[in-house]
Amino acid sequence: QVQLVESGGGLVQAGGSLRLSCAASGRTFSSYAMGWFRQAPGKEREFVGSINWSGGTTYYADSVKGRFTISRSNARSTVYLQMNSLKPEDTAVYYCAQYSLSTVISARTSTVDYWGQGTQVTVSS
Repeated sequence: QVQLVESGGGLVQAGGSLRLSCAASGRTFSSYAMGWFRQAPGKEREFVGSINWSGGTTYYADSVKGRFTISRSNARSTVYLQMNSLKPEDTAVYYCAQYSLSTVISARTSTVDYWGQGTQVTVSS
């Protein structure tokens, strides 16, 4: 049974930073791409970014490019989302995702196998 457990969310002022973590268990972490998505109140879930199995390839939504960075530790079975220069419009529940493929360069959810439970990020103005 695959489990994805996010942590690190919270309240931060605009311009601040947060780092989210997602600890995975249940299958060979290093074989799969990982992703981050977010969902704001009243909006659909949207893609934030993805990282391939080795960490050598990342892909970001235009809205976060240059501000957010995804990384991973295969030794720790953990993926991270470093969020800098946060804006109020980044307020959302952030979800970790594990794909069925080793590399994903797409915003689509069709290849997501598993989701985390989500962690709230609130950015105050």
